[in-house]
Amino acid sequence: MPPSLSYCVVNTNGREDLLACLAAIERTHPEGVEREILVLDNASEDGSADAVRALGGEIRLFALERRAGKAVNDSTLIRESRGELCLLLNEDSELRPGAARALLDAMQADPRAGAAGAQLLDSDGRPVPCAWRFPGVITALIGALFLHRRLTVQSRGGGTRRVDWAESSALMVRRQAVEEVGFLDPDFFVYYDECDLCRRLADAGRHTLFVPAAEAVHHDQLSTDLGAGLPRIVEFHRNRDLYLRKHHSAPAAMAVRALTAWAYALRALAALALPRRPARIHWAHARQALFPGKGESLRDRAEAS
Repeated sequence: MPPSLSYCVVNTNGREDLLACLAAIERTHPEGVEREILVLDNASEDGSADAVRALGGEIRLFALERRAGKAVNDSTLIRESRGELCLLLNEDSELRPGAARALLDAMQADPRAGAAGAQLLDSDGRPVPCAWRFPGVITALIGALFLHRRLTVQSRGGGTRRVDWAESSALMVRRQAVEEVGFLDPDFFVYYDECDLCRRLADAGRHTLFVPAAEAVHHDQLSTDLGAGLPRIVEFHRNRDLYLRKHHSAPAAMAVRALTAWAYALRALAALALPRRPARIHWAHARQALFPGKGESLRDRAEAS
């Protein structure tokens, strides 16, 4: 009998986080639910694949020799999965007790839902924004007025609700629905791949849910060191620009570039007067928002290796 739930974990050089993620799956998996666990190791150099092999058991390991983007990797695992529902997880995500059960219940109660996102927590256990309105000129204008937490963030409230899109660090998807829209778009290397997926699901009549009863700790890997973090910043803005050009228009993408650069520039100026504020990071975001095609991205690094 096919499993009801497929856990799909993508890992890139996160051996210890990956082991913690897999241990959390074992601790929190709902009793009586048939499952499978799939792990894709994205050409890691830290022994992650060997660590998974050493665990043995039921885990199906896919070890890449050349690094690929998250959209491609998530699509690979969904294609290889046998469950009706797939829970996409980053290696640095740890499910809390009851999370998988709450996501399963939400998806089973709403057959038209194509995806359901958990409430993400930071490493200290504090809730972080993880579901939003779809990006566009209006949301960029809201951001430029610094009203985004009130008007754009949708991960709030105590009950399950419909949202535009949710982050894929802990995102359950209906495999058939994802197949129907053509899986995740490989043009998105990292960032906005799940936003694009949720948009295409919505266009096909499938909505996304936010399930606050499902909690997952997401250990943020972003660095305040520009030497390590700049390719991520480049990738972030490049993929957002790709999303806007794909789902809106070139003029809309240009307007969003200007509005976003303005908001980050104001943050950078404010940070100059405040202690321990990352002014250089804000300036980097402002530059990349305005000129997303410049700089070396994560994709560029992966393709050059």
